[in-house]
Amino acid sequence: MHTRATFGIAGILIFTLSSGGAFAQEDSGSAQQPAASEQQTPAREIEEVIVTGSQIRGASISEALPVSVIDAADIEALGIDSGDELLEYMAEQGQNFFSESENISGGINSARGDIGAYNLRNLGTGNTLVLLNGRRLVNSASYQTEAVGGSFVPVNTVNSQSLPVAGLQRVEVLRDGASAIYGADAVAGVVNYVLKTDFEGFSLRSRFTEFDNIPGGRQTYTLEWGKNFNGGRTNVSTFLNHYRRDRVNSQDDPRWANSDLRGLIPTGSPWTGSSAFNNTSSNSEYGQYDILGSITGFGLDGVFTDGSGEFETYPVGDARCQWDLGFGTCGGIDGQGTFRYNQNENRDLYSELDRTHLFVFVNHEFENGIESFTEFSAYLSNTNTIRHASTKLGAVAKHRVAADNFYNPFGPCGSPNRLSAALIPDVPCTGLALELDFYRWAQVPRIVDNDGKTYRFLQGFRGYWGDWDWETAVTWSRAEKEDITHNRISNTLLQEGLNDPTAAAINPFSGRDNSNIERALVDVRRDNETELKMFDFKISQSDIFGLPAGPVGFLAGFEYRKESFVDARDPRLDGTIVFTDNSGNTYPFISDVVNSSPTPDSQGSRNVTSLFSELQIPVLDNVDVQLALRYEDFSDVGNTTVGKFAVGYRPVDQVLLRASWSEAFRAPNLVTINEAGVARSNTRNDWVCFFADPNEVTIDCRYSMQRTAQGSDLLVPEESTNTSIGIVFEPVDGLTFTLDFWSIEKDDTIGLFGEENHTIFDLVQRQQAGTADCANFQGNPAVVRDPIVDPAEAAVYLAAGICPAGTILRIDDQYANLDKRTVRGHDIGLYYNIDSEIGIFDVRLLAAFLDKYEQVAGGDAALLLEAANSGLLPLNIPVTGFADLIRQNGNPELKQTLRVGWRNGDWGAAITGVRLSDFIQTSLTLADGTEYVLPSMTTFNGSVDYSFGAGGGIDARVRLGISNLTDERAPLTDDSFGYFADAHRDLGRYYYFDMKFDFGG
Repeated sequence: MHTRATFGIAGILIFTLSSGGAFAQEDSGSAQQPAASEQQTPAREIEEVIVTGSQIRGASISEALPVSVIDAADIEALGIDSGDELLEYMAEQGQNFFSESENISGGINSARGDIGAYNLRNLGTGNTLVLLNGRRLVNSASYQTEAVGGSFVPVNTVNSQSLPVAGLQRVEVLRDGASAIYGADAVAGVVNYVLKTDFEGFSLRSRFTEFDNIPGGRQTYTLEWGKNFNGGRTNVSTFLNHYRRDRVNSQDDPRWANSDLRGLIPTGSPWTGSSAFNNTSSNSEYGQYDILGSITGFGLDGVFTDGSGEFETYPVGDARCQWDLGFGTCGGIDGQGTFRYNQNENRDLYSELDRTHLFVFVNHEFENGIESFTEFSAYLSNTNTIRHASTKLGAVAKHRVAADNFYNPFGPCGSPNRLSAALIPDVPCTGLALELDFYRWAQVPRIVDNDGKTYRFLQGFRGYWGDWDWETAVTWSRAEKEDITHNRISNTLLQEGLNDPTAAAINPFSGRDNSNIERALVDVRRDNETELKMFDFKISQSDIFGLPAGPVGFLAGFEYRKESFVDARDPRLDGTIVFTDNSGNTYPFISDVVNSSPTPDSQGSRNVTSLFSELQIPVLDNVDVQLALRYEDFSDVGNTTVGKFAVGYRPVDQVLLRASWSEAFRAPNLVTINEAGVARSNTRNDWVCFFADPNEVTIDCRYSMQRTAQGSDLLVPEESTNTSIGIVFEPVDGLTFTLDFWSIEKDDTIGLFGEENHTIFDLVQRQQAGTADCANFQGNPAVVRDPIVDPAEAAVYLAAGICPAGTILRIDDQYANLDKRTVRGHDIGLYYNIDSEIGIFDVRLLAAFLDKYEQVAGGDAALLLEAANSGLLPLNIPVTGFADLIRQNGNPELKQTLRVGWRNGDWGAAITGVRLSDFIQTSLTLADGTEYVLPSMTTFNGSVDYSFGAGGGIDARVRLGISNLTDERAPLTDDSFGYFADAHRDLGRYYYFDMKFDFGG
């Protein structure tokens, strides 16, 4: 047996013994409870059967497909109350890159509000196809960027929060590529939500959650109603769910309250005192200022400023104070260190949230045998989030305090706020203009209101024509997002306020009091919309002709869909209102909103026409084969044809062997094709600077830098080859073991070379050039630097043996099809069901191992890796996004999900667990190559429930649950709140009480 698999099995058994439980997820090969893929439909009965992995009703090949199932009972026992929690319990699911806590610094360009992303196999957002009752869902209205290669590219996904956990019959996860069956995006797999569409009865459910470590709680209310009419030929089913969540703020727990995380580093750690864990900002309400022009002869050097005319401000009483400003603040010569701002003094990890789901289904059977099925769904969400205050945007959009600003301490003679003549006798009476070097408008926090809506309507018919089953449907769905940020600052209004000579002027010297910043405050909005219109028709026959081993099934179908998106930005962001700073920087490189990148409006659409077919062939009595072929034509990126071959072989009753080969594809999303040129500012490492000054003694090497990119119609679809081989072993009744090896090799992955990789390439060129001809040295042309370098900083670069480098103003990058990405792994499942004298025990486990995750480096990336391997680059300078990505930055080798359930009459109980193995945070690698390892994290949940008659024909059930029984906290990182929120949760232990009343049919 494969060595990794052997270790994996041993690890699972150890975990199972130590936890006393296993996971509530079931493989399609399990014999305990038939999955959707095992259900059989009588030949003449018109019944919808969702079969993830095959569209032929009753396809026997389906039991040979690697499908995991989480049913409604599992969801209740797991204590799942939200879409993101359901994702966490899918062993195949990787990081949720749309995590609200991790996106705290993303600003208006993040997909904010109530949103989560599917990411099977950690292959990246957008590589998982999501279905509702077997049909494609519309993508979330808002999108954001995700690291692919060396930087961030736009990605989109179906919003996991737009799908409920109440009203679900089951969730099916196909752990295989399925583009030949379902079309684009089914690269890493398919997630299919199956709702209760023929429900009878009336039930009410409520749940209340409280936390050990934080204030606030959560409440959920669910109504389910269904009734048959017309002698049973018509069914109407309605599901209504409302979820309420209190905000979780940084001040709710001491672990999050201070953005200087160094106090949390264990004693004796190599990272003790590391500045990487100090996330406080040098931009605060006590700013640093540069006097513009020469200060020679003004008596300021060494008294009020340094030789360059720079000074700091502090609160009165600070030990660094040297002269009083008169506003409860003071000044001091630059070089003593800036007053740092605690970014976690008041910002939310989780927003205040209200979410409502409504699903209505109407099924009707006509007298001629044709069945109509109608679906309507609505999702509504409202969030309110507190974020840290705005600061300036890197080296661009610099603001000046006019010489005659009313509050300028070096203002004109006669100004009430000019320092006394005895202190500054030589400063001219015209005053001196100042430039804000480091500053944050901390007087007001940013507050974000985000409203989300998703609607879907489907009308379908199914019936039979002779020996053929047919089905057709029209689907329309739309997602909308309205994002409004309050207390943003207009660059134009801010500069006007800094130019004002009256008492109404903006006063940047007063700390947080009486600054008059209100005159510059604006609301900034982003309006997004995505839409999906789709028509499909398919016809099938489970017995098109016979073979000695059985009937051959056939399906053919047609699908047409139109996808579109609109991203409408605020006039202050899209260039309608243009700001030009004092250095001449203007749109499209800066916007009129402080600390927000300029973003033009963008929109796009495509039409997709699909033809597909599928065959199920019983080659032998114990061998079934699936063949599928799909052709898709895109109006914007050409066409593609992909196929699939799968086989199931049962040599003996206890053993099923299964294997598949398929081609899959992911079309470039509409944003990467249609996005106009955009500039994005993000905090990044300038590795040229770090090479010269690794401890940042003289130079600030990590700062906000701007990256430009734009959509490209030269992009081609990403294409992949998926293979899998596995075994299902059922040695005795009630016990099933599964083992599947899988591989995905994807070509033409769309990404970017990346800002930091560009700076490393710049460094390599500087190392090779030396200091012989710095006057003519150019460096990496993609890295646009300030040509002026401070003499003290220039000396540091020269001492390191490279030419001086100015601050990065901009990095020009382009979306491109990169080289091959390969992901390989294996899944192990263990399912055990036993009926004993003390009750029924149901033990389940699924473990997903990641054996290989590699992005092949080509072009300039290959040169960087060669420099790293040769020793030219220090070990602490990482070439990101290329080479081996396993165990790096949230790509663990193993995720295990387990559950053990017990039921005896009216009583039930469950123990569940999730384990994520360790991984490395590469940005914290030390100069000697020592890696920062985030240890594995394991959480256990427990619940007990009791069912009873409440009288009057009412059945009741109450459940008490504890999530995170051992109060496990997330491993420490240098991220915003001290933990890796894309992969971990840090809420600690919490309790819930759940009650349900069934009022009968």
